[in-house]
Amino acid sequence: MIDPQKLPTEPGCYLFSDDEGTIIYVGKAKNLKRRVSSYFSRHDLDPKTRRLVAAIAGIDFIVTDTEVEAFILENTLIKKHQPKYNIDLKDAKRYAYIHVTDEPYPRIHTARQPDGNGRYYGPFVSAREREDLLRLLKSLFGLRSCRRLPRRPCLRAHIGSCSAPCSGRITEDDYRERVRRAEAVLKGDIAGLIRTLREEMAAHAERQEYERAMELRDQVAALEGLRERQHVDRQKTYNEDIVNYIVSEGTVFLMLFNVDRGTLAGKHEYTFDETEGFLEEFLARYYAQNEPPEEVILPEPVDDAVAGYLSHLRGGKVRVVVPQRGEKKNLLDLVRKNVEIGFFGDRIKLDELKRRLHLPDLPVAIECFDISHLSGTAMVGSMVRFLWGKPDRRNYRRFRIRTVEGVDDFAAIAEVVRRRYSRLQKEGGEFPDLILVDGGKGQLAAATAVLRDLGIKVPIAAIAKREEEVFVPGFSHPLPLERHEKASLFLQEIRDEAHRFAITYHRTLRKKTVAP
Repeated sequence: MIDPQKLPTEPGCYLFSDDEGTIIYVGKAKNLKRRVSSYFSRHDLDPKTRRLVAAIAGIDFIVTDTEVEAFILENTLIKKHQPKYNIDLKDAKRYAYIHVTDEPYPRIHTARQPDGNGRYYGPFVSAREREDLLRLLKSLFGLRSCRRLPRRPCLRAHIGSCSAPCSGRITEDDYRERVRRAEAVLKGDIAGLIRTLREEMAAHAERQEYERAMELRDQVAALEGLRERQHVDRQKTYNEDIVNYIVSEGTVFLMLFNVDRGTLAGKHEYTFDETEGFLEEFLARYYAQNEPPEEVILPEPVDDAVAGYLSHLRGGKVRVVVPQRGEKKNLLDLVRKNVEIGFFGDRIKLDELKRRLHLPDLPVAIECFDISHLSGTAMVGSMVRFLWGKPDRRNYRRFRIRTVEGVDDFAAIAEVVRRRYSRLQKEGGEFPDLILVDGGKGQLAAATAVLRDLGIKVPIAAIAKREEEVFVPGFSHPLPLERHEKASLFLQEIRDEAHRFAITYHRTLRKKTVAP
């Protein structure tokens, strides 16, 4: 192990490894000696960093000429080693796209994620706005939505909302022109398309082709309405990203808005463990995968090298701004408001659950267990985790039952609860605020006995499927919760997710068992 005091004072990257030689963290520093030494001299480290420091068995480093070069090298090393303690940049939510297929008569429809075929627009933050726009484009330009061209016109063709390429009413060139105009809307060039349509409308009117002129008039009116709803600001000629976050219970809840010349073009949500310098690491990781805009708006200052690094990636100057007032500060506040609503909007459910279960603390983190099997075969367990009322899927766990023979749900619940929390004890992990098990008094008693044996004091409850009854230790009868009240519905939601996760794993194992 290298003595941190022997490290150079130049900029560069440092690599922490465990006792097996595996790289567990990669970081960058303006001064390698000072940065690495801080891990071992400070006493106010966050829980994740404390676990990291406890696991360090070796230190390596690479010196660079500048801090910008350190940023570049850091991302290269992270991609290569995939260290467990670096930020895992997985978008907390997946938003759908509008997909235009690559076929003779392209189809326009909703797609969950790009697969390389055709052209994708989005992602769209609001499902309702996406579907409204899709419906408008299909109707406005007569675009098909059928998976395969039918042999005869469908209902949409008969009511005039589809140009019916299946019937030969429209040529391929004319249809592609309609698609091009729809894509102009998706790209944000509504004003340009409106000008084109108005010119065509005037030309048709001059030739006394009034029916076509009226059709174009209706298209212009619809597009004007769409432009009005989008609140397009054409005074801005550059793109910008706005980043803001909230840290709660050792977790960073972060949102990034992509703004294209004044128009919101996308939103990304991330959750990851709080570590020192997480904002700089996030920016480095995110923009290694996404082209930086001309301007990035942040809630707090970062190292000057960040702007240099982003400028290097873009191949042009990138401004990093921390506004204190004015329009940009308003945008920053708007993103924070979205963080509050998007991540913490379920606070009401948590407050109600705390009240109805008489919990000592707000149940920010809830873990729920379920067992799945078929007549005692391929028995598995699942654990799902909810954080601030939302599924925390990256912390889901699956268990293959090892010690139970036959059908014994009580023993199976006891096994998975013991395995989960004995490991957390060993690793110094954080326990949830509430433990939930799928079942009745028997499952509750089995899980409670394990917690008692391990010396763990965490509130626990059970929810039975048939009558949605909720049981807690010390009471022989279920709590007086109505199955349709908010707290009960929330518990059902968590239990159902645990059941879904267990069933999925159980089916996977059965497929492997019966495979030839």
